[in-house]
Amino acid sequence: MEPNFEDGDYLLIDEITYRFSEPLRGDVIVFRYPEDRSQFFIKRIVGLPGETIEIRNNKVMVYNDKSPGGIELKEEYIDVSQQTLGNMLLRLESDEFFVLGDNRLQSSDSRRWGPVNKTLITGKTFLRAWPFTKFDKIKRVVY
Repeated sequence: MEPNFEDGDYLLIDEITYRFSEPLRGDVIVFRYPEDRSQFFIKRIVGLPGETIEIRNNKVMVYNDKSPGGIELKEEYIDVSQQTLGNMLLRLESDEFFVLGDNRLQSSDSRRWGPVNKTLITGKTFLRAWPFTKFDKIKRVVY
């Protein structure tokens, strides 16, 4: 998920929190890849269970009970050179999350293989421990 994460980064994953609370929009999660459960992916949650996600014209829209007319996600953490390509409208089931990589032009994510079932989520990232020059707590994005 460049530019936020790079190959070789050493991340600490919180595998306990989601046993007591639900994943939130903006969390960066680690999960088993739905098409090959032996692989782990890291992506950011943009859609929650029961919501409808629309991608069109380089924008991500979220429709839910609080915003039936939809809200556009303001993704300031994404480099301006990135685009959210695709044209889709998807309603998430009660146990599904829509995830996107921050490096949208290179990311294999829910636009390609669909939502992530909650049972596949391992945990959320909370600390980058390596390289030391990037040592930092991983913060959830609040939209």
